[in-house]
Amino acid sequence: MRTYLDHAATSPVRPEVAQQIAEDLAGGLGGWANPNAQHTAGRRVGALLAEARARLAGALGVDAHEVLLTSGGTEADALVVSGRARAVPGGRLVVSPIEHPAVLDSARTAVAELGAGLSLLGVDDAGRVALDSVAREVAPPAGSGRSPASLVSVMAANNETGIVQDMASLVARVREASGAERPDEPGYVPVHSDAVAALGKVAVDFHGWGLDAMSLSGHKLGAPVGVGALVVRRDLALTPVTGGGRQERGIRSGTQDVVAARALALAVELAVAEREEQEARLAPLRRRLMEGAGALPGAHATLPDDADHVASTAHLWFEEADSEALLMALDLAGIDASAGSACHAGVARPSHVLLAMGFDEGPARSTLRCSLGRESSIDDVERLLAALPAALDGARRAWKVTSGRVGDA
Repeated sequence: MRTYLDHAATSPVRPEVAQQIAEDLAGGLGGWANPNAQHTAGRRVGALLAEARARLAGALGVDAHEVLLTSGGTEADALVVSGRARAVPGGRLVVSPIEHPAVLDSARTAVAELGAGLSLLGVDDAGRVALDSVAREVAPPAGSGRSPASLVSVMAANNETGIVQDMASLVARVREASGAERPDEPGYVPVHSDAVAALGKVAVDFHGWGLDAMSLSGHKLGAPVGVGALVVRRDLALTPVTGGGRQERGIRSGTQDVVAARALALAVELAVAEREEQEARLAPLRRRLMEGAGALPGAHATLPDDADHVASTAHLWFEEADSEALLMALDLAGIDASAGSACHAGVARPSHVLLAMGFDEGPARSTLRCSLGRESSIDDVERLLAALPAALDGARRAWKVTSGRVGDA
């Protein structure tokens, strides 16, 4: 029996979603047709697409016209960052240093290829964005030579550590610093949030937070890989990255996958409806995991006790331990976990998140992320805790070899 503790990377497709997909693919949609076609079959499928968009909007508390379908959170992030850089030539992107690579890499590409400016917000030792840095970066002092901010992007919950940001306060600080409350006012700075790791884990409130754009991904919630959404206000100017048929308000061209859209709508509805129940169930599992693992010599919780975090993510770092060896040993023991984000194509490197939080490179290379989901149980946690001491011993022996300290006692 294997123990899966990597739900932050991807979660299994929910049975209800899998059943709906099977029925749709078997002909439940009323035949194969392009939802943009004008014939009867096309109009029928187009109506189902509109229904899926409306259901998704309802679950998110937004308007249907604000929901754009994408291939996932990564594309949604890139559409906002790149689209904003193209819409405001010479503008400055303001992002936190602990963002997903989809935001950070898109911003760096915009700097290199589009001439955009880039500013990084400050974070504390828990990864919480420092609100004073928001004011400083959104409205730099006169004579600084920096271009006006064109976008602020901060993820609602970090995909590695699970830290949760106070998005409402952050947006309020942006509005205060810019001096503009509404998009039609001069100097208005839109705010985007990658909510991939937050949706279904915390109460996500697009309009209540005052956001202009928000990204989400289906495969974190029980939908299949390959579908996500960008929630974006109609008055936010984004220049498309590619051409095509101008679907999705002209921002994301391509024939829509109606089966996937319906799967996403159902998965989001279920995740939002079950959020509080799942949070209450997973919190004690995380607590047991952190207490058990934290009792081992040289094991430390990454987040301080007072940090607001999602209930499903437990993140630790270990003194003088090789994370690759640790993960391999756990894998051999039947435990699927990770060192952090799964979005680096298997490349081992220090966590940019922990480095931004002030950790040295050693601890930033010696991390373990265990993320829980709907299927997780106390038995999964206990199996991890039973396997962890031996796995950690092996990881420390490997660290001595790689660090040239084989002869140390």
